[in-house]
Amino acid sequence: MVENWRNDYLRALPAVDAVVAAFQSAYSAYDYAHTLLVQVAQEVVAQLRRQILAAAGAEQLADLDFSAAAAAVAVKARLTLLQQPSLRRVINATGTVLHTNLGRAPLAAAARAAVAEAASYCNLEVDLATGKRGSRHAHVEALLQRLTGAEAACVVNNNAAAVLVALNTLAAGKEVIVSRGELVEIGGSFRIPEVMAAGGARLVEVGTTNKTHLRDYQRAIGEETALLLKVHTSNYQVVGFTATVETAALVKLARETGLPVMEDLGSGLLLDLSPYGLAREPLVTDCVAAGADVVTLSGDKLLGGPQAGIILGKRQYVERIKQNQLLRALRPDKLTLAALEATLQIYLTGSPLKEIPVLAKLTTPAAVLQQRADRLAAAINKGADGLVMAEVREDVSYVGGGAMPTTYLPTCVVAVRSREIPLHRWVEQLRLGTPALVGRVQDDWLLLDLRTIAESEEEEVVRCLTS
Repeated sequence: MVENWRNDYLRALPAVDAVVAAFQSAYSAYDYAHTLLVQVAQEVVAQLRRQILAAAGAEQLADLDFSAAAAAVAVKARLTLLQQPSLRRVINATGTVLHTNLGRAPLAAAARAAVAEAASYCNLEVDLATGKRGSRHAHVEALLQRLTGAEAACVVNNNAAAVLVALNTLAAGKEVIVSRGELVEIGGSFRIPEVMAAGGARLVEVGTTNKTHLRDYQRAIGEETALLLKVHTSNYQVVGFTATVETAALVKLARETGLPVMEDLGSGLLLDLSPYGLAREPLVTDCVAAGADVVTLSGDKLLGGPQAGIILGKRQYVERIKQNQLLRALRPDKLTLAALEATLQIYLTGSPLKEIPVLAKLTTPAAVLQQRADRLAAAINKGADGLVMAEVREDVSYVGGGAMPTTYLPTCVVAVRSREIPLHRWVEQLRLGTPALVGRVQDDWLLLDLRTIAESEEEEVVRCLTS
């Protein structure tokens, strides 16, 4: 039996139509659809009902206002939240350059401008010279050919899709030979064996976890073999007693047996970054030059562009992939193609180490970061009026995105701590602010890594911490 005090509160709940009327009276300047107002008013009243039913005693409800006017205020708050975008800008102070949870590669200014331009009508699938239907792949294919030396290219929505459609085209119902040491798992628990199965290919493992020889591939080739697959282990490394087969050697074997070779590069680099202290990674041009028939890579990792899966290689294989019915389900939209085209154009005629944010962040010298950290710490200490402590420390940054897992880049961080607010609560407030500020917590300090904070964001960081 419901207690009398609880019944009294339930009877005091405002009617939904009364809440709607109160809202329309108090906020006449807002023209929301009536059905939306009714829906949100129902949610507010339902929330009040849940509070009443959950209360252990009447004293817990003493401060609640059950008037229609108070409920209208709650309706307004919910409607305001509905109007806020779920995707919000974040200042990445974590030190992880390709932070998957924060959207990986930030786009170059030229790429952002290209996205805005393409957001209107554009010639996505129209050849303006002839007035006839064109191919969306044509917008980036010539650039990819020129930059990589590949005969042909096409683009899908991410690298997993690129691997999927390539395997489905070249090896559906057939065997694909791959080294056991290259059966990687990528983000979100997607695994190469499972992607292969989804593409209709049958996996044939050769070698061992740490050693695979050319003879292992030779012995496994049979009548059902359709493809030799090489996967770059970009997100982990096996060290010590190891052996792998280079692309050129695998291509030589494939030519002798009439099979194509496919290489999944994962991250994909167009420039050698080893002179800047980063690990030596295989370049896209190296794989193409070595003779790989199909090469796949991501657009939003070390390439520094939008999320995309890029497929390069010999024309006879890429054209077959373009004819696969799966391609329509995996194709990129106009905004992705616009951003990718602008990014590739920077590689061709611009200054990629300066203009492409990922490359600029990865190659910034530690001495420059030291100067910026000193400046930022001084600004925080001055603006916080003693309420925030800020000090400069040496630390390391990470590439992220499953790329170069053993690379640690020397950096400078500004370690900050509030004198008034507990760290966990302060970190939450900063994360929920506008813009959101996300760093990394270590030993009761919040570390702000200058490698991933854009110089143009420094004043905003100060405001986030001191306002």
